[in-house]
Amino acid sequence: MRAVIQRVSSASVSIGGVVHSEISEGLLILLGIEETDTDQDIEWLAGKITRLRIFNDEAGVMNLSVKDIDAEAIVVSQFTLHASTKKGNRPSYIKAARPETAIPLYEHFVKQLETELGKSVGTGKFGAMMNVELVNDGPVTIIIDTKNKE
Repeated sequence: MRAVIQRVSSASVSIGGVVHSEISEGLLILLGIEETDTDQDIEWLAGKITRLRIFNDEAGVMNLSVKDIDAEAIVVSQFTLHASTKKGNRPSYIKAARPETAIPLYEHFVKQLETELGKSVGTGKFGAMMNVELVNDGPVTIIIDTKNKE
């Protein structure tokens, strides 16, 4: 499971010109799911994201988590995070999970994140063509892969 986590001052997801989800201060999480991902990946990643200290404290030091500041989150499924560009110029998505695997894992991740945060989490719509808008605050962007826990 791969996640691109962006600290935002605002973010939204629109589908067909209609806003589906929007937040003010918080996290926009782009989530890529692969065939080998498990419930353990979900639990570890959701916990890690909610505890990441990437928000400024009163001294301007990144020392607070999304949970500490009671901020919001949006999770958008993005299979292209598993693109392989090793051969040629057309990316291969062979590692990305097929919908029958990815959808339940995506939904479980959203529910786990809601449990960790103690509030609802915005989403995109799996498989839909979405417009994602954000104002990256900082900018702060963190990439986490559950298969390479650095």
